[in-house]
Amino acid sequence: MKDKRILFVSSEVVPYLPETELSSTAFNAAKNAHSKGVQTRIFMPRFGVINERRHQLHEVIRLSGMNLVVNDMDMPLIIKVASIPKERMQVYFIDNEEYFKRKAVFTDEDDQLFPDNDERAIFFAKGVIETVKKLNWAPDIIHVHGWLASLLPLYLREYYNEEPLFTESKIVTSIYNDTFENTLNEGLSDKVKFDLGDASKTETIKIPNHTNILKSAIENSDAIIHGSETISEDLSSFIEGKDIPVLEFQSENFKESYLNFYADLITAN
Repeated sequence: MKDKRILFVSSEVVPYLPETELSSTAFNAAKNAHSKGVQTRIFMPRFGVINERRHQLHEVIRLSGMNLVVNDMDMPLIIKVASIPKERMQVYFIDNEEYFKRKAVFTDEDDQLFPDNDERAIFFAKGVIETVKKLNWAPDIIHVHGWLASLLPLYLREYYNEEPLFTESKIVTSIYNDTFENTLNEGLSDKVKFDLGDASKTETIKIPNHTNILKSAIENSDAIIHGSETISEDLSSFIEGKDIPVLEFQSENFKESYLNFYADLITAN
């Protein structure tokens, strides 16, 4: 795996957000790969709760400045970067004042999902891909963590399907028990259809609940990892119905298992 390239895309990463199973796993997967000589890049949203001064985030002018279209609106993309102390790993932050300046992550003070979480997910997916294009950095593996990042496989397979930078990239999605109640904005499928132009590609997310958003990611991935020890029976059955490699939850041999899984995907036809 030395000198291979892995792009880690996560809605949460420690130490920038509180320690959870998802934020810790995303960090440790990247850290372990990096320690073995793998070239890594980590992308996450620049949520307003992240202390920019403490973590020494700074804007990358050469990467910022483009606009992304979300639901027929031009939204400015700002890219910030920081280095995880002691690890020498760079983390790229997708930022936009409208979507990410608020001092919260997914929910308001009443614990209700933000009504624009659907657009935040679209912006994050497109922002990651456009930034990697600007970096001209072709990843061998793209590893997706968290429901907010779960539109990325769909966009890579459909909206960016002719982008040569990702032709050889294998998409891995980790499935966590990070569920939310109710649904995202029910206009999500129409907003994605605005980009894709094909209603059939958004059928899975017609009802944009947690399960369906992850099903969309699974449909458009090359492999799946169980990031949590238990996930819903619905998702488990859906994964079993796909003819793709699956890595079961790893509690002890996490480091070696992930690297072997990546390596097998890269060498597979």
